[in-house]
Amino acid sequence: MSPDVAHPRPAAGGAARLRAASLLVLEDGARFAGWNFGRPADTEGEVVFNTALTGYQEVLTDPSYAGQIVTMTYPHIGNYGVSAGDMESAKAQVKGFVVREIAALDSSYRSEGSLEGWLDAQGVPGIAGIDTRALTRHLRTHGAKRGVISTATTDLDALVRRARAARDMNGLDLAREVTTPRAYDSPHDPKSPTSIVTPRFRVVAYDFGIKRNILRMLAAAGCDVRVVPATTTAAEALALRPDGVFLSNGPGDPEPCGYAIEAVKAIMDSRTPLFGICLGHQILGLACGGRTYKLKFGHRGANHPVKDLETGRVEITSQNHGFALDRGLFQNPELVLTHVNLNDGTVEGFKHRELPVISVQYHPEASPGPHDSRHLFGGFVRMMEHHRAR
Repeated sequence: MSPDVAHPRPAAGGAARLRAASLLVLEDGARFAGWNFGRPADTEGEVVFNTALTGYQEVLTDPSYAGQIVTMTYPHIGNYGVSAGDMESAKAQVKGFVVREIAALDSSYRSEGSLEGWLDAQGVPGIAGIDTRALTRHLRTHGAKRGVISTATTDLDALVRRARAARDMNGLDLAREVTTPRAYDSPHDPKSPTSIVTPRFRVVAYDFGIKRNILRMLAAAGCDVRVVPATTTAAEALALRPDGVFLSNGPGDPEPCGYAIEAVKAIMDSRTPLFGICLGHQILGLACGGRTYKLKFGHRGANHPVKDLETGRVEITSQNHGFALDRGLFQNPELVLTHVNLNDGTVEGFKHRELPVISVQYHPEASPGPHDSRHLFGGFVRMMEHHRAR
């Protein structure tokens, strides 16, 4: 397809209209031509891929995707529209969206509008009509790349320069950018099944980019949750007299989050139960003296197998991360490797032998994804029960 002409494509709702030609250009010069949907604007970010078959709205609103252009490997996206109930934060978090085919019609009793119209309202540019399999194979072979989506120019050299000038995830503290500006109590939805659960534990949840379904899962486990900004000190968190502290998911490189690492060290010293996931898991590992490194192309999707080394059980998990903990962490005899990724052997979870600390790299709250790992919230509750009893 010529990149500098408009092409008729079916719009959401079935009507045909002219689509602007669009280009996705990566920092290594790879080029993919398609057509624009969503907001007709240019954007740049780290280009990654997600292997989930459904859950595109949860992906788009997950703060862990801040700064990224997300490619869906499933070829047909948008067929069930969008719904306020599928939002994992207050807005779209991605920088751009890449699909093989955008649905011309949203067909679901839950739909409150088309994905394309919602993306336009959210200010997110998309590109469709490209070979997403070829793009995914390129990223798997060469690693995640910074890229640009553009409808404004076909100057490849200029677009490559823009891609190379985009922010690099290495050394980038995005938790500060997506966290809540002030502490708040997690609201209780009277229509939610969790409203029938009487809260038994007070939990302080650090917001590094927290998803709404995490708050639902904590509430369903009997937790009254106070969400605090990422930069909250240990003294401020412990002054709330929590039964436990939760460290949330989030975007970017964990190593620049020194403020959080220091806070977690002090919370561990207080022997307050700690549960970390995703970025929170990485920050907890750094607080224990470990190191992190950037994965070649990351783990993103709802079908990643993880083995629990204590039970031998294999769970299919939802994942979204570009960094991982180095196994050198377990030279510390106080720490125990509990979970590994069966695709590449990377660290997926650990615990402390003496302190009430558990941590996993993946997303037990799913949304989207399977529910195999929701029992981990019960494990956090049991830690708080034992701590309270002592």
